[in-house]
Amino acid sequence: MNKHIEMILEASPVNVSHDTYRRECRYTRGIHIEEQEFLAILNTMSHDSRLYFDFHNPRKEFKKGTYLNGHAGLAYNIYEYYKQNYNIEISELINGKDFYVKIV
Repeated sequence: MNKHIEMILEASPVNVSHDTYRRECRYTRGIHIEEQEFLAILNTMSHDSRLYFDFHNPRKEFKKGTYLNGHAGLAYNIYEYYKQNYNIEISELINGKDFYVKIV
């Protein structure tokens, strides 16, 4: 099965609510991930990584159309998932820059 996934560079920023900080985060890059794959990625996270992810995305539903706040730990988990399962390396994801995740 051929899988294609890549960083998306936005012409204008995408706003994603950050309920913990009570503000909108603006991202100019993101990644779109299928719902089932995102759930699989969450299941690979360590306890500490999952706590940090939940801190940045409290009470967010993991369903099609949901936008999530990305962070370095999540970037690493996404990178490792696609590298191990599809031999795809998304190196621009793990460069420390902010990003969003959209579940598709």
